[in-house]
Parts: sequence; C-alpha cells; structure tokens
Amino acid sequence: MKKIVLAYSGGLDTSVILKWLQIKYSCPVVTFTADIGQGEELQEVEKKAKSLGVKEIFIENLQKEFVDNYVFPMFRANTIYEGKYLLGTAIARPLIAKRQIEIAREVGADAVAHGATGKGNDQVRFELGYYSNNSDIKVIAPWRDWDFNSRTDLINFAEKHQIPVAKDKIGEPPFSTDANILHTSSEGKILEDPWIEAPEYVYTRTNDLENTPNEPEIINIEFKKGDPIKINEKEMQSNQILTTLNNIAGKHGVGRIDIVENRFVGMKSRGVYETPGGTILLDAHRAIESITLDKGEAHLKDEIMPKYAELIYNGLWFSSERIALQHLIDSTQKNVNGLVRLKIFKGNVIVLGRKSDNSLYDNSLVSFDEKGNYDQKDAEGFIKINSIRLRKNNT
Repeated sequence: MKKIVLAYSGGLDTSVILKWLQIKYSCPVVTFTADIGQGEELQEVEKKAKSLGVKEIFIENLQKEFVDNYVFPMFRANTIYEGKYLLGTAIARPLIAKRQIEIAREVGADAVAHGATGKGNDQVRFELGYYSNNSDIKVIAPWRDWDFNSRTDLINFAEKHQIPVAKDKIGEPPFSTDANILHTSSEGKILEDPWIEAPEYVYTRTNDLENTPNEPEIINIEFKKGDPIKINEKEMQSNQILTTLNNIAGKHGVGRIDIVENRFVGMKSRGVYETPGGTILLDAHRAIESITLDKGEAHLKDEIMPKYAELIYNGLWFSSERIALQHLIDSTQKNVNGLVRLKIFKGNVIVLGRKSDNSLYDNSLVSFDEKGNYDQKDAEGFIKINSIRLRKNNT
C-alpha cells in the first residue's frame, strides 16, 4: 500500500486501527470523518488524528447531502425493514463509502479501511459501497485481519502506543452506539439479552414518556413532490427540517424501538434505536400519499417497499435494481403535494388532517348525504361477479 484512507470516528476502535495501519503498512494514513449529524463525537477528532501523526485530515459536513440524496429518497418509499427499523445506520454507509473513495482519488491513495467488525452488517455496506465506486480499490478490514480478540486487547494496545482512551472506555463499555442526524442505535453488551429491558440511560435523544409534556404539540408539515419543505409554514433546508422534527419528537418521547433483527451476515441481533424526526416524517408522508396517490400506485409501492428496504439494509444502495426501484418510486411522487396536520403527544404521532390541491379524495362519492357519480345498485353485480368462485367452492 502506498497510501490508505481510513473512515475515522475518533473513538477507541478507529484510533487503534489508525496506529495499527501505520505500523503494519508503513505508509501514510489519511483520515476521513463525515459529519452527518452525530454531534459531540466530532469535537476531538482533528486533535486526536494530529496526535497520531496524521498529515492529511478530512472532516466534512455532509448533513444536507445525506438528507437530500439518501434519507429523503428512502422516505419517499415509506421504507421500513422487518416492520420496525427505519434504517438509520444502513442509509448512512453508502454516502460515507462514496466520499471515502472520492478522497482516495484526490490524495492518490490505493486503499481504504473501515472499523466495522467481522460479525456485523457495516463491513458489507462499506465494502459494497467502495467497490461500487471503484472496482479496483484495495480494502482493509482490520477486525478480520488482526489478532485482537476483545476490547481489552484494544485498550492495552492503545496504552502501549499512548493513544488517549476516554475514562468511560476503560474496561468493558456497557454498549456501542452509532449516531447521525436521522437516528441513534445502541447494541451489544448489556443489550445482548433480548429479555432484559434496556436501561433508560441507553436513550439519548428521546424523553421517557413519564417525562414528556402533558400538553400535545400540533404541527403542520408541507410536502412537495414527496419531500417535506416547510414546518408550520416556515421553509427550511432538508437537514433543518429533520433537526426540527427530531427536537419536537424527542421532547414528546416519539421514535423509540427495541427490536431483534436478522442481519445480512446470518445472525440475529438485538438493537435499541431512536429515530424521532423520522418517525414523524414517515407517518406524515403516508398521510399525504393517502389522498394524492392512486390506489394502484399506493399498493404497488407497498409491495416493493420490503425489497427496497432489504437492498438498503444489505448495502446495495448503488445496485442497478435499487436505482431502478428509486426511479419507479420517484415517478409516483409528482403529485404528492400538500399539507399534513399532526398531534405529537406521549410517544404518539396522530394525524389530524391532510389536504392537497392534487387530492383524489372525492367527498361527493363517499358521502352518505350525496349520491355523487355513483349508482349503489351497481355494487350488486360487482359483488356477485366476485362471489362466483366462492359460491362454486361451496357447491
């Protein structure tokens, strides 16, 4: 290797990886840190990388690109994996991988590295993202290569090489976390037993229901072509919209889930996830679609959504089939415009109303007080035709 670009968080794992790469390959290591809304984690990144001898340090704010080009396209599909998970970690990996490959080209690196373990999904997501953007890149996955077997081994290595270790990381940490503007995930250690309730301190973005306001909050979200553009008549950039929804939802305890999911690599994993703003956005988007999408479009979207979700979960964002599905999904969104009114209260997102200039809802058809362009007698023949096979089976 002549130069390596490492996806660097500044935490214990990637700091040890950074030093390990320098020792093993005797070449410059460039660090890349994507600011996608993880917050306080970024404060010490540059200082820590410099202390480890890194000369080329990239820290880039990608929050708007993340929401514009990854989060919102995913939400146009109402994407949920296995009935619960809003894919907050999975959707971030392709952006990080793509930008990492771009930086490798810029600095003349011939290899990239990541800190994902050999048991998880992220190794797949990162590496499929790398190869999709540069088929010839060399990929280094230290957790599949080195001799460290535990977090204690990493701490011993860090102390030997004078790598700063946060006090709360001395010994076995209680659980691992991953955060971005869309969500926070926690898993491992105290969360590995699916029978044991997650302690309250695991949750960092949402209030416990007992500590939420006793008065509901009413909000209006305006959509244009399937994407939110305003909250309470105030126009905002995409990342500002998500941040605003995060604050509202977190205050009212919206967006917590505790699930056991099926990893792509073949094992089950228990995770505790917080997706506050995304939970509001999902319900609001479905509400505006309910009056603007034709029945056939709506049902087709529901049919393909699990496949679309699985592609994202499995790291296939750049695959031709995901792109083809995205074109189909986006083609349904041209008339998904209008306003949704919601009540946020005690962990609930309650749709109060929805309206649109593109609404397909016809009050004269559904009203009990108006006949409209509908003859109720026609229903008799419709029912009899649909009952033919059922009546035949009973003869």
